[in-house]
Amino acid sequence: MIKVGQTTEVENFLSNHPEVEAIDVLISDLVGFARGKRIEKSSLEKIYSSGLNMPATIFSMNVLGETIEECGLGQDIGEPDMVCKPIANTLHMASWHDRPIAQVLMSMFNHDGTPFFADPRNILSNVVRQLAEINLFPVVAVELEFYLLDKNKDNKGNLQAPISPKTGKRDEHTQVYSVDTLNDYSALLDDINRVCIEQNVPADTAVAECAPGQFEINLKHEADPVAACDNAILLKRIIKTVADKHNFDATFMAKPYSNEAGSGMHVHASLLDECGNNVFADEHNDYNETLEHAIGGMLELMPASMPLLCPNVNSYRRFMPGYYVAMAKNWGVDNRTVALRLPRGHKNATRIEHRVSGADANPYLVMAVILASIHHGITNKIKPINPTVGNAFDDDCEALPLKLDRALAELEKDQILTSYLGEAFTKNYHTVKQKELEQFDMHISELEVKWYLSNS
Repeated sequence: MIKVGQTTEVENFLSNHPEVEAIDVLISDLVGFARGKRIEKSSLEKIYSSGLNMPATIFSMNVLGETIEECGLGQDIGEPDMVCKPIANTLHMASWHDRPIAQVLMSMFNHDGTPFFADPRNILSNVVRQLAEINLFPVVAVELEFYLLDKNKDNKGNLQAPISPKTGKRDEHTQVYSVDTLNDYSALLDDINRVCIEQNVPADTAVAECAPGQFEINLKHEADPVAACDNAILLKRIIKTVADKHNFDATFMAKPYSNEAGSGMHVHASLLDECGNNVFADEHNDYNETLEHAIGGMLELMPASMPLLCPNVNSYRRFMPGYYVAMAKNWGVDNRTVALRLPRGHKNATRIEHRVSGADANPYLVMAVILASIHHGITNKIKPINPTVGNAFDDDCEALPLKLDRALAELEKDQILTSYLGEAFTKNYHTVKQKELEQFDMHISELEVKWYLSNS
């Protein structure tokens, strides 16, 4: 039976967009890649009332879209379907198409209506519920860095920075926070903003970052972390599709160039009590004991969190001194060299900026491990190390596991984070990433051949 709110959503949409011909129904897999089907307009009401069947193997696929049979969701159990249901308020036109096509996000459930264990969105929803049980309610914001690329590679097959639409010259340098760079790409950025408005994605500021073709777009703070991650998924899709319309490629790869900065996904998080008060705020100091406990939990679980914050081999290439990417378990006030930064500002805006995750990570999983770590720290009153003052790269803090194999080993031996994510999910995720790593390690690179073929 269609719920009243869902009936209204479908009826309002069809009334406002009688021209729509088809709808893309999308669900984010383990790495945050949108998979799904295209349905005709006549089937829209049916998916809102009955859902849409999709294979459970969506959540046992590696980054190449190959099913990892060792997860046990594929042929061993007959490749079963689960029920995918539309996510409220995500049904919008996708105006980059040449014909009138809409899109809607979905989430996966068992046939008895319970959340499917391997869907990252369901993992995040469960962590948010655990915080609500102790009367704590997160307010979060996501910041996404990305690169624009020339669609054509150079004569050696290497990636190229884009050619400025204004000057007609290839970008070689970018001044961070340069307004002139934003002006050069104003048509593209304006289109991104227009589509964000059409899809109710609360994009805020756009910033030129410190490498040719690199930008950052921030989302506004939201009191619903799950919806905030829905919007992060939508924003990534908007950026990539609009860039394509402007004849650029856009990538959220963590480190596309070896000699330029990587792309991160920074998350800002504060907590409100049942009266709407910021429980991190202190009238006289930069932070209070509750925030310290949250920091303590985040630092304690950070090593085990790394495979979810930085899910790919390339993710770890971001971690180089001098590129404002923390390499150790540290924190500080208004310090961009640490893993967890406390931005200065109005006391009511006291928050933690988590600066470790890559732009290639799944937003639902990043948010889940951050909020789970905060819950762990507060409920167990974990005291953190002293904050870092000055350059954190000179500290002797405990280093993070900065290779995927080491990170996966940390996750495999963990029990605390696993209790939040669920043992079945953690095992499934670990299996996918481990098999993906094994496949990567079997590849003989061009550099290996160049170095060792004649010198061995």
